[in-house]
Amino acid sequence: MKKLFPFSGVLLALILGSCNANYNTNYPVRNQYPTRNTGNVGNSISQTEREYQTLIKTYKPETAAVLNDLLNDSSGEPKTSITVENNSRCNMVLTISGNNYFKKIPIGTGKIGSAMVLKNQNYNLSGMLCNSVYQKTKFITGSYNITLSD
Repeated sequence: MKKLFPFSGVLLALILGSCNANYNTNYPVRNQYPTRNTGNVGNSISQTEREYQTLIKTYKPETAAVLNDLLNDSSGEPKTSITVENNSRCNMVLTISGNNYFKKIPIGTGKIGSAMVLKNQNYNLSGMLCNSVYQKTKFITGSYNITLSD
């Protein structure tokens, strides 16, 4: 029994020595100014990418109607086109909403998305583009083109 006592003392000293009790710890200074939260940005980008991948499977573009509007004189027509060119490094989903109108358009990197809308109405255009939110309200009277980049 006496032989175990010196060994247990060394073992006890090792255990207590490995404990890190620091009673004079300086706590970090709390920043009084808000900081940019990048945690939600990653979630927003991945959420937009998931929405893009889901929409691209079922989306039917209005290519013929948009080209007719852009190439022919369509001043007497009730509808006109909105065209969005995505020059960013991220896929996006553009939401167009207005009076009795709602449409989501998936626009890939380096691609052009478009839609036909009624003339002489206000439309809200919005979407996530990489780390930025795009949002604009526009009164559409004729064909409208937007180029977005990051």
